[in-house]
Amino acid sequence: MRGTPPGRARRVFACARTCLGTLLCAGLALADNAPDAGGGYALDTVQVTGSRRLETVFDASSAVTVLTGDQVRQAMPQTLPEALRARTGTYFQQTTPGQGTVILRGLKGSQVLHLVDGMRLNNAFFRSAPNQYLALVDPYNVAALEVIRGPSSTLYGGDAMGGVVQVLTPEPVPGEASGVTAVESLALAGTADQARVGRFSVTGGGPRIAASTGFTYQEYGHRKTGDGDRVVPSDYRSRAYDAKGVADLGQGADLMLSAQYSEQPNTPRVDELVPGFGQTEPASEEFAFHPNSRRFYHARLRMPGPVRGIDRLTVHAARQVIVDDRRTRDTGSTDRNLEDNESDLRGITLQADSSVADTVQISWGLEYYTDEITSRRRVEDTRTGEVRRVASRFPDGSSLDSTALFVAGDAWIGDVLRVSGGLRYSRFDIDIEATDSAPGTALEPDDVTGNIGLWIGLGPGLALVTNAGRGFRPPNIFDLGTLGPRPGNRFNVANDDLDPESVYSVDAGLKLDHGPWQAEAFAYYSRYEDRIESVPTGEVTADGRIVVRSENIGEVTLYGLETGARYVPNERWEAYGVLNWTRGEDDLPGGGDQPADRIPPLNGRAGLLVRPWPDVEVDGFALFAAEQDRLSDRDAGDPRIDPDGTPGWATWNLRTAWRARAGLELELLLENLLDKRYREHGSGIDARGFNGVLSVRWNLQP
Repeated sequence: MRGTPPGRARRVFACARTCLGTLLCAGLALADNAPDAGGGYALDTVQVTGSRRLETVFDASSAVTVLTGDQVRQAMPQTLPEALRARTGTYFQQTTPGQGTVILRGLKGSQVLHLVDGMRLNNAFFRSAPNQYLALVDPYNVAALEVIRGPSSTLYGGDAMGGVVQVLTPEPVPGEASGVTAVESLALAGTADQARVGRFSVTGGGPRIAASTGFTYQEYGHRKTGDGDRVVPSDYRSRAYDAKGVADLGQGADLMLSAQYSEQPNTPRVDELVPGFGQTEPASEEFAFHPNSRRFYHARLRMPGPVRGIDRLTVHAARQVIVDDRRTRDTGSTDRNLEDNESDLRGITLQADSSVADTVQISWGLEYYTDEITSRRRVEDTRTGEVRRVASRFPDGSSLDSTALFVAGDAWIGDVLRVSGGLRYSRFDIDIEATDSAPGTALEPDDVTGNIGLWIGLGPGLALVTNAGRGFRPPNIFDLGTLGPRPGNRFNVANDDLDPESVYSVDAGLKLDHGPWQAEAFAYYSRYEDRIESVPTGEVTADGRIVVRSENIGEVTLYGLETGARYVPNERWEAYGVLNWTRGEDDLPGGGDQPADRIPPLNGRAGLLVRPWPDVEVDGFALFAAEQDRLSDRDAGDPRIDPDGTPGWATWNLRTAWRARAGLELELLLENLLDKRYREHGSGIDARGFNGVLSVRWNLQP
């Protein structure tokens, strides 16, 4: 942080530090990001997502949560979203094992932008409801997991209404050594879901080039919940491959090439196969994602600016193919639906970075993405084996293209004030192919978004941060063209007359990084307009499904508090914790209001980490959530949610780590020590009961 005039700030800083420390010690905030800790908190962690440039969390003029790759691994997650359970400003929802969704400020799915190494994961059939696609990113191949909390459409375009979740994967670095430079393996076994996980990776290279490759295999049995029962079926497998190479081109330029592949061959959707609240029998006799997979190819070129006035130029080109195939059969039906759905997303981005007199930094650039959807559906008669073609889930051949120009920058005014802001223009070309039941249509929405933020130094290690901005989400292929049976006993029909969603948001918070304290506390307010929701038409199909259609309905007000802190008096111990609170009100089209959908309850974590010996650490922590009985009509009718509300819960957990010798580390994670039965609000399955997980990590550096 830049220097602060001592006379002006000393009293303000002392008062604010005392108040904030007292607030956090009282339990209104304890944290989520510590190096080598299961739940600690580190505001000095470097992050890139908030500004598209390297800066620390403390210096960022936005609300940011960062987990290192070690922190993700220490959570021992089945899927990557689980690592963000009860972190500052984040909430985890799980419809079925093998999947998971991060909720930011009450928004989820396509209302949150997901990136991998700077390129979009969100595609044209991304649902605004919880979905499975982030779980197709390998949780054991992560260098950092970064979250911007709040609208970020200026930097990242459509879908970044609740914020941005970015996965950064490890990158080999050319160096003096030649040949194999590291061999790493990980083995993990767990009890509650009979987990078996293994990863193996190799890194090598020389002075001008470096490369790495790895493979991860995960296998899980049926989940045991807190009552001792195993949920059948809830077993699945996944496998992932990755390769990345970096070439030093000289004179400050480098080229990176990478490829990732992941697949879940056959994952059951538990909430469709097990009776939910208000159901006497499951909605489906068969429901499996069969398979779901993701292929990702990525090239990045970085170089010094080719012309005067540009310090650095970065170009990305990537292709992502997501396969979302399904095999489903309604309860009592002899018709098995065989679906083949694929998104082929290609993108190019260009960013130029410039600086003026060391007080102004500017990033500007352009993006282009094109996504084509392939979708087919067949029905197999299970009695005769006869197969016939029927209407596909999405209109086959539909596409969504986007083009954008953006500029964003930071300017220092004096030593203690930084102003951040930016503008983006986005244009979309959406083509919905004609089907037997609906004509084709073309939409060409465009949008201008902007943001402004202030970072104000109040004293050594203390800053006031405030932001105002607008986020938006254009209707995608899922909104405009999803057809046919849907989970929850629904049948979707098309609507080709939808407007973009938008959210207007302001937030303000304090960041503290001084002495033994690292903390932050943010309050936010958002107005979510033209929300696209699935609405009953009043009709019912012949087999009893409720006919629904996507429409722009109502407005939602969202507000809340996000707090986190870490207290580290010495190297022997530290205390940390998190507390998140969100409130949502849905203004109904006909007047009146009700609670918004799937709003997380008050939730968080608190823990104590001790290091009795230099190579041993013991981390005891609690995860908790209050009761959530503020339900929308849709929540109350959702078989995943108790119509009387989701009860509150708390679990006690213990993680121990032992560095047995150089390169060898053993960890034991004991989750839900009291074997409590509970469900995270909005999830389609109860959480794991008592779970013992042992991992062995071996890192050889020749």
